[in-house]
Amino acid sequence: MSRRELREQIFKLLFRVEFNSMEDMSEQEKLFFEDEEAAAGKDAEYISDKYHRIQQRLPEIDAQLNEKTEGWNTDRMSKVDLTILRLAVYEISYDDSVPTGVAINEAVELAKKFGQDASSGFVNGILAKFA
Repeated sequence: MSRRELREQIFKLLFRVEFNSMEDMSEQEKLFFEDEEAAAGKDAEYISDKYHRIQQRLPEIDAQLNEKTEGWNTDRMSKVDLTILRLAVYEISYDDSVPTGVAINEAVELAKKFGQDASSGFVNGILAKFA
C-alpha cells in the first residue's frame, strides 16, 4: 500500500473512536482488520501501531486543537473533520517521519474525499496554525 492508502486506513480505524468506548476499541480494531478490504501483514502492523500511538495521545491532541482554534472546540467539530485533524496533528507534532507540509496536504485530501464541501478549507485553516 502507498503511504496515502495507509493513512486512509488509519483514518478509517481512528474514526471508530467517535462511536465506541475506548474499552470497545480492541474489538473494533479486530473487526476492522477482518474486513476483506483491510490491510494485512506489514501494512496492518503499520496501521495498528500508528493508530495506537495516536490513540494514546488523543487527550493531548484534542487539547492542542482546542488551544489553536478560535470559536471552535473538538466537541463542535464534525466527527470526520475531527478525526482528520487528530491524525494530522499527530503527524505534525509527534511523527518526525512526516514533513508538516505533507501532513497538511494529506489531511486536506482526506477532507475532500470524506468530508463536507467546506471541510478541506476548515482543515487547512486549522492546520495552518500548527505549521
